[in-house]
Amino acid sequence: MTVIRGEDLIDSVADALQFISYYHPIDFVKAVHEAYEREESQAAKDSMAQILINSKMCAEGKRPLCQDTGIVTVFLKVGMNVQWETDQSVVDLVNEGVRRAYKLPENVLRASILADPAGARKNTKDNTPAVIHMEIVPGDTVEVHVAAKGGGSENKSKLAMLNPSDSIVEWVKKTVPTMGAGWCPPGMLGIGIGGTAEKAMVMAKESLMEPIDIHELKERGPQNRLEELRLEIFEAVNDLGIGAQGLGGLTTVLDVKIMDYPTHAASLPVAMIPNCAATRHAHFVLDGNGPADLAPPSLDDWPDIAWEVGESVRRVNLNEITPEDVKSWEPGETVLLNGKMLTGRDAAHKKMIEMLKNGEQLPVDLNGRFIYYVGPVDPVRDEAVGPAGPTTSTRMDKFTHTMLAKTGLLGMIGKAERGATAIEAIKEFGAVYLMAVGGAAYLVSKAIQKAEVVAFPELGMEAIYEFDVVDMPVTVAVDSKGTSVHITGPAEWKAKIEAQVLEVK
Repeated sequence: MTVIRGEDLIDSVADALQFISYYHPIDFVKAVHEAYEREESQAAKDSMAQILINSKMCAEGKRPLCQDTGIVTVFLKVGMNVQWETDQSVVDLVNEGVRRAYKLPENVLRASILADPAGARKNTKDNTPAVIHMEIVPGDTVEVHVAAKGGGSENKSKLAMLNPSDSIVEWVKKTVPTMGAGWCPPGMLGIGIGGTAEKAMVMAKESLMEPIDIHELKERGPQNRLEELRLEIFEAVNDLGIGAQGLGGLTTVLDVKIMDYPTHAASLPVAMIPNCAATRHAHFVLDGNGPADLAPPSLDDWPDIAWEVGESVRRVNLNEITPEDVKSWEPGETVLLNGKMLTGRDAAHKKMIEMLKNGEQLPVDLNGRFIYYVGPVDPVRDEAVGPAGPTTSTRMDKFTHTMLAKTGLLGMIGKAERGATAIEAIKEFGAVYLMAVGGAAYLVSKAIQKAEVVAFPELGMEAIYEFDVVDMPVTVAVDSKGTSVHITGPAEWKAKIEAQVLEVK
C-alpha cells in the first residue's frame, strides 16, 4: 500500500502548470526548428522564427508562451494499492493545484474559465475547474498527465461518425482545411478512432500527451495499421500547403498521434483535436515520496534564431495613419506598428454592438483607429503588460461590418484568417486586417510600452485597453481591396507541392 499526501498532488499539479506555461517540450522545439530549417516559404519561415524566439524568451524569463494560458486537462491513472492521506476528493486536490498555479504572484497566469457557459459566463477568477479524466489501474503509484489547452486550438476540434467503409485519411484531408489557421499551426493532430463519440474525443485529447516522434517512425517504418495511418495523414495534411500560421508552406503538422478502441459494427467514430504552437503538457508519477520534481530543460536545447525584418519593412505611425495610407499596403507585407492602438475581443465587441444598436455613445472613439483582438496576461515586475498575443479573428467576423460602418474603424489586428463576410466588409470600407503570430505572445508584449484600461474594466482580460507600441511586427493579411493571404498563400503552396510530387514521380 502506497500512501500519497493530498498536498503532494496539489503541489505537483501547481508546479507542472507553471512549468508548462513557460517551457515548451523540447521535442516540440526540435520539431519546429527542423521544420524551420527546411521551410521554403519565407512567410512561414518568419512565423516559425518568431515562435522559436518567443519560446526561448519564455524559458529564460519564466513567462507564458501564450496569453491564452489554457483550460486545464488532467489525466490520472490511480493505482489500486494507493491510499490517500487527505480529507478532500482527488478532483478537489487537482483544482486546488490549478488555483495555486494560476494565482502565483511571480508568474500570474490568465484565468479564462467561465462558469454558467450558456448564461452569465462569469469568470471563475482562478481558472478552475479543470477537466479531469481518472482511471483506476493496477499498481501503487499515481501517474499524471497535465495539459493546458488554448481556446483557439480547442475550438477547432472535430468529430465525425463515419460509415465503416469510409476513408479516415480522406475525411482528415477534407476537414483540416475547414479548421482555418486559428489553431496556430504548426502543431500536432490528435486522433481518436472507435469506441463511441465521447470515447473518440477523449482518446484524441489523450494522444496529444505523447512526444513527437514521427521522423523516427518514418525511418524505421510502420509496424501496424495505426502507424501506417499516422504516416499517411502526416503526409496528406502537409501536402495541403496550409503552412505555419496558415500562410502557405511545407509544414502544417509536426506529428499525428492516434489512439483507438473497439467499436460497434455499424460505427466508425473519428475525433480530431489539434495542438497549437503553444503545445503545453507534462507527465509525472507520484510514488509516496513527496511531490514530483520536474527538471527544467537546458537553455542550450533551444536553437539560436535571429529574425530579421529587412530594410524594406514598412514602419507606420498609428497616431497619424490615414485611409489613403492603408490603400498602399500590399498583401503579405511586413509592417511595424508604432503609436497607440485599442484592444477588444468577443465580450467588448458584443457590448459595443449593443450600444450602437441602442443609439448610445461608445466609451472609446474608434474613428481612424486600429483594434487588436487580444486578452493579455496581467503584468508582473516592470512589465507594461504580460504576454499579449492575438486571439482568433474569425470570432469577430459577425461584428466587423457594423464596426466598420458605424465607427470609422480603420484596421484590425488578430490571428489567422478572416471569413468571407469580414473580407467583404474590409473591401467595402477600404479597411485592412493585419495578422500577428499566434504562439509569440511574450515576444509581441515586448513591443508594448504602455497599457491602460480605457473601457469595460468589469470584463477583466476582455476589457478595452489602449496600448502604446513600438515596432510591433504584423503581416498584411487582408488588404484594402479584399485580397487574403490565407487564401492565396496555401493555394500557391499546395500547387507547388503537387508539382514537386509530380517531378519525383
